[in-house]
Amino acid sequence: MLGGVALAEAAAAAELPLWLRKLPPEALARPIPRLPDSELFRRQIANHLPRSPKLAPSWLQTLADVAELAHESAAVWIARELVREPRRVNPARLRLISLWAWFSGQRATFGHELIGRPWTPEIRMGQALEAADDWRTMIALHVNLGHQPITDMGLQPAQVAGYDFLPLTSIAAIAEEAEAMKNCLKTYGYNLAHNRSRVWSVRQNGERLATLNVACRYRDPLPNVVELKAAGNADVTRELWWAARQWLHLHELSQIDMKRRKWDTAPLDRAMWLSLWRPYWLAKRRIPDWLPIAPSRVALEGL
Repeated sequence: MLGGVALAEAAAAAELPLWLRKLPPEALARPIPRLPDSELFRRQIANHLPRSPKLAPSWLQTLADVAELAHESAAVWIARELVREPRRVNPARLRLISLWAWFSGQRATFGHELIGRPWTPEIRMGQALEAADDWRTMIALHVNLGHQPITDMGLQPAQVAGYDFLPLTSIAAIAEEAEAMKNCLKTYGYNLAHNRSRVWSVRQNGERLATLNVACRYRDPLPNVVELKAAGNADVTRELWWAARQWLHLHELSQIDMKRRKWDTAPLDRAMWLSLWRPYWLAKRRIPDWLPIAPSRVALEGL
């Protein structure tokens, strides 16, 4: 009782969750943010309260932020991870992790389609960071390239010495090659959008042998084979390097203009951007300044 009023009534009048009474006073040194308070949340959060008074304020604020950005289940999860490994929880990464956690539960959205490994309450922070980063890479690839395939490859597909040189012109083809060859090709969206690279698959009898990157090397204005790697970025044979050079020089290189764009001048695809984030804006009933309606490289890189 407090002045004849039950504590639960006083908490309700102040719009404060009653579970806060279990926290050390140090946790309430700052203005109290909006906090989840469902019956399920109250039962779950009791298992993840911070023992350290020093940790308590940041624990409470982080919990509130993730609850707002994602949902209550993610807030319980981040509360647990903060108690387990506080040094692994980087506040600068919370927006990306929260977006990934939210879209993990939205199966009918485009954002969910791009998730390789979804968020679950059992996942640990290191795994979550890796999965969220992979998701962001796929987002970057899509908004850099858009729906239309790359049409200005410069070079032509051909077979040389029994090797097939095939262009990778679509997001699907690039992602499929990256998965099959276990390489970082999905990170090439920015380079491809600025015409700094064109990527190819080298195959023999239908089997993928290598991924090839054609670009201008240093001050050389003519196309070069700058990367040629087997699965897992392993080295390829001398024979395959020679075939790649022969294929390249089938073309009149002096007539090929890579038309490289200055960095940061290629616009992101607006339709792809809106399709991706619209479900989140509608669900949260707001468009945050860190996730604007206009496609933004600054916003993308800031996640």
